[in-house]
Amino acid sequence: MAGVRFWREFDTRYRMLASRCPQCGLVYFPPRPVCRKCRRSSVGKMEKVPLPPKGTIVSYTVVHQGQKGFDAQVPYVMAIVEFEGGVTILGQVVDCDPEHVDIGMEVKPVFRRVREEGESGVIHYGYKFAPPCFPTCRDDGLASEEE
Repeated sequence: MAGVRFWREFDTRYRMLASRCPQCGLVYFPPRPVCRKCRRSSVGKMEKVPLPPKGTIVSYTVVHQGQKGFDAQVPYVMAIVEFEGGVTILGQVVDCDPEHVDIGMEVKPVFRRVREEGESGVIHYGYKFAPPCFPTCRDDGLASEEE
């Protein structure tokens, strides 16, 4: 069970923690031990901070020919999501139809199974992005503004 505990406590993977330079305020995800702007003066001073609970899609593409292991998921959406503070993350958008995804759409990070490893059956989880109204918007398209 020690292995399971190790992965569940892996901050950046399961808690969406970033690092922020206390001198210039730049935020990094995944976390970095050194600020690229302040360099040596930031060593040992970087702060762990949670990413905001929601981000905005700034660019996306619909994948119609998936890579090996993702064939059954096509079509799927890959998007660049920007969070407050300027952090951008590339990830898959789930729990909504590709035609409902648009630039400016608000999404939240969710944790999902990414793959299962061979005979050992080790399951790998990672972050993806979903509309903030999930699970209600899954059944009837995206929730309307009046709700």
